[in-house]
Amino acid sequence: MAKPKVISVANQKGGVGKSTSVYNLGAGLAMDGKKVLMLDVDPQADLTKMLGQRKPHDLPLTLANAMSDVVAGTMPRDHPEIMHHHEGFDFVPGNRSLSAVEVSLVNVMSRETVLRQYVDSVKRDYDYVLLDCRPSLGMLVINALSASDYVLIPVQADYLAAEDMTELVGTVRSIQRQINPRLKIGGVFLTMANETNFRKDIVATVKSNFGKHLPVMDAVIPATVRLAEVSTADKSIFQHEPRGRAAEAYRSLTKEVLKIGEKQRSRTSDLSCLKFITHKIMMSIISDMLIRLRQRPAFTRKRSPNGCIAVTCFGTPGLFNLPKPSTTTSMSQMRSA
Repeated sequence: MAKPKVISVANQKGGVGKSTSVYNLGAGLAMDGKKVLMLDVDPQADLTKMLGQRKPHDLPLTLANAMSDVVAGTMPRDHPEIMHHHEGFDFVPGNRSLSAVEVSLVNVMSRETVLRQYVDSVKRDYDYVLLDCRPSLGMLVINALSASDYVLIPVQADYLAAEDMTELVGTVRSIQRQINPRLKIGGVFLTMANETNFRKDIVATVKSNFGKHLPVMDAVIPATVRLAEVSTADKSIFQHEPRGRAAEAYRSLTKEVLKIGEKQRSRTSDLSCLKFITHKIMMSIISDMLIRLRQRPAFTRKRSPNGCIAVTCFGTPGLFNLPKPSTTTSMSQMRSA
């Protein structure tokens, strides 16, 4: 068996599709014949719920128990906390007990490497270990990055989400220097991209600018109803809607993840440069929006047969029930209308 790859999916901003991406990426790797283990390193336990454990806080054995055993030096040889999913991969559930573990790590020696010790004890049986991180840059996320070979950064197709990414990149660089020299940014991929021109502009601008300094993946995860349903469907997008746009996007992402570790073009990722690029992206988007607004009238009016006036303001329609203007219409009638 080839050397296992440990990959964290992290972003301190919530709601960018981390848990959904870990689930579907893991399912895609399993479909490709890989042995996959997922770790839910989030006290909210969203990944655990997606995988069918609707009451994660009632589970007797979770990742919190495993990390506590590492701290106490009583880690068992077998791992009863590992559960099997019907789509062909294994997972370790998480729950709110992880919050207590995170607090307790403050007084633990080598607290940044507790999760690494656990991962090292289980990864030999797998090709890929995927870690779903909580939306923060706290001790649990630092532990996950310390245990990883690569980190994937999902970024919502939104300016503020792209801006927050620079802080995570700074944390990754600090961990590389001080704790885990082998950690690399495996890729940045865009999520929740809909068909509006605004989102399309952000996707294109992020790829053209950040791609010079970070490995930006070609796969773009769309915002679809079927993908949102995965959180309660107890099955991945490959089983829920195998021929949909979201399934095709995650197939592409899976293929790109399989290539992580191959020789790639060297990229610099100086933080000051990334912040400048983020500002440049925002200015470019604002400029494009202003150009579009100048190319069409701010207000348009059209009266319908029933006497309503349809008013469009910068593309946003609204209806106003105003009387038809005539020579006999008084000011009092207009005010009452």
